[in-house]
Amino acid sequence: MVRTRIAPSPTGEDIHIGNLYTALINWAWAKKNKGKFIVRIEDTDRSRLVKDSEKKILQTLKDYGLNYDEGPDVGGQYKPYRQSERLSLYKKYSQELLDKGTAYYCTCSRERLDELRTLQQKQKQVPKYDKHCLSRQKEVKEEIKKGRTYVIRLNVPSGREIKFQDVIRGEIKVVSDNLDDQVLLKSDGYPTYHLGVVVDDYLMKISHIIRAEEWLSSTPKHILLYEAFDWPPPIFAHVPILRNPDRSKLSKRKNPVWASWYLKQGYLPEAVLNYLALMGWSHPKQKEIFSLDEFVKVFELKKVKSVGPAFDPVKLEWMNGEYLRKLPISNFKLQISNFYNNKLPDNIVERTIPLVRERMKKFSDYFPLCEFFFERPKRHEVDLSAKKELLKKMHDELAKISNWKADKIGEKMQDLAKKEGVKTGEFFMTLRVVTTGKKISPPLNESMQILGKEECLKRLV
Repeated sequence: MVRTRIAPSPTGEDIHIGNLYTALINWAWAKKNKGKFIVRIEDTDRSRLVKDSEKKILQTLKDYGLNYDEGPDVGGQYKPYRQSERLSLYKKYSQELLDKGTAYYCTCSRERLDELRTLQQKQKQVPKYDKHCLSRQKEVKEEIKKGRTYVIRLNVPSGREIKFQDVIRGEIKVVSDNLDDQVLLKSDGYPTYHLGVVVDDYLMKISHIIRAEEWLSSTPKHILLYEAFDWPPPIFAHVPILRNPDRSKLSKRKNPVWASWYLKQGYLPEAVLNYLALMGWSHPKQKEIFSLDEFVKVFELKKVKSVGPAFDPVKLEWMNGEYLRKLPISNFKLQISNFYNNKLPDNIVERTIPLVRERMKKFSDYFPLCEFFFERPKRHEVDLSAKKELLKKMHDELAKISNWKADKIGEKMQDLAKKEGVKTGEFFMTLRVVTTGKKISPPLNESMQILGKEECLKRLV
């Protein structure tokens, strides 16, 4: 059975948009192959844990519709799904490696390791551990008995060519002499990513490791661990990292990176996922807009490109706008009401949607466009102090309208503009600003019809 997973760390406010992309690929590949999608929480970096981060990550995945089959809050056959609850397993398997000689104890101090790294950098060598403790294991064990803190390191063999096949990148070859004797078990008893991920992926029967390319350089170490345990390795696929349009790595200094931020701004989950699906992959019919079900149907992992795609917020806004315009009015109204916590009058929301939906890219655009429907403008973008006489004449003419409709309003105001000899653009700009507060607004006559005669007349005096 195809079993995929993501393993986020609860060290930020939420799941990163790049991790949501990886989650989407894992979810889609599992669904396409009638497999299982798993969420495992890698909470071994105890110094960086953020309160409630795990809860937020899991909720955001659900909010986007990427429901998982197994995880810390839903359980599953291979529980527990938090690494902090699996420490006895890592201890057991690290001991197995020690017994086989593929791992060893290390008691080197932080000071010695820093000095070693500085020296190697000066000599332009690859910074890595020098196996100092490997040749003195008897002495090291005595130090540990006396209370010396220690870590367990991977004993990387020398002179090995490590090869593995990546679905996206083809065959990868690495010389073992360039690999560090990676720490596997830290002094606090928690595993590093390398030991934890291999043990957990094997025990949870993960068939496909689909993760970001930043982990590509770690895979040879993982291959060595699979060999040491005599376990068959899974299938590897390293997807590209999302980048800014200038090709720099996506970071919160340049763009919002938390996946929940986009929902809070009024992006539709399906639009965001549609956009992410196009990161490094193209629809076989070159479509840009397609459903999640269609994506699952036509997606092929081997068709993902290795080049880092550009995450363009402008393109995402355009796509979300396309999704919004396809919503039926009733659904659109419900979504806006929910977005604004049901604080806006339903009847006004429903009547204003046809005026603004073409201008909207996301639900958070609605209130800035329609604020004047709900409260009288507190300020005007144009100084109207010299227009008092014209405003009075507008008031008087509008007061004569008995059938308060957009076309009647337009006709009456056109006639007044001609009568007063005021240019049409200038005339209606004045009327627009006094009514809405802004120089640019939804269609004026239709907006005045919705506001009602009484309210429009009040704004003119």
